[in-house]
Amino acid sequence: MTELMFAAAAGLPLLAGWSVHALRLTRRIEAARRDPLTGLWTRDAFEGRAVKSLSRGQQRAVFVLDLNWFKEINDTHGHAAGDAVIRATGLRLGAWAAGHHGVAGRLGGDEFAAVTDVAGEADTVTGNLNAKVLELIGSLERPVSFEGRDIDVSVSIGVARYWRGTADLSALLRQADEHMYRAKREGGGASIAPKHETTPALPTVHGRRYGRPGTRKEVA
Repeated sequence: MTELMFAAAAGLPLLAGWSVHALRLTRRIEAARRDPLTGLWTRDAFEGRAVKSLSRGQQRAVFVLDLNWFKEINDTHGHAAGDAVIRATGLRLGAWAAGHHGVAGRLGGDEFAAVTDVAGEADTVTGNLNAKVLELIGSLERPVSFEGRDIDVSVSIGVARYWRGTADLSALLRQADEHMYRAKREGGGASIAPKHETTPALPTVHGRRYGRPGTRKEVA
């Protein structure tokens, strides 16, 4: 018994060392899957968690959002100010998504996405979703303070609705992306896809919508 206890005690430092190493490795892997500017999940990490989120709920919503006139923010106030706006947008979106049992990510540039639940019976889901969208716009469009001045923020949001078994994440993101650009063409705000809409009206290039039909210029 004494020999066994001695052997176990001798192995404790080794086990502790491996535990610390495993913890550090896990943290490094997670950090690599986080966007360094906003702390949100990167595209691949977000999509993996979004798929799991969809599998847990009967009714979910997929959001794709983009900042309006972001180039003008960079041109007028500088890239450091643009980074401040991106950072604030990411923090606000992440907090909002977490408050609605969801997950959020930065897809790249000034484009973000989220998946959240939509509570309610069939006849109240639309009203609840509209309330969520208004809450999100109100959160994201608060001015961002930077070096003593306030920078106005405007967003365009596209929303696709999910009922279990109706569509996969890729199709829902394309649908939300189409409606985000529909909102952008109308000057901002949000556009929610009808429940049974499945076919996007515009083609995609590397996951982004480009122009109106027959053009190649990206919508500003």
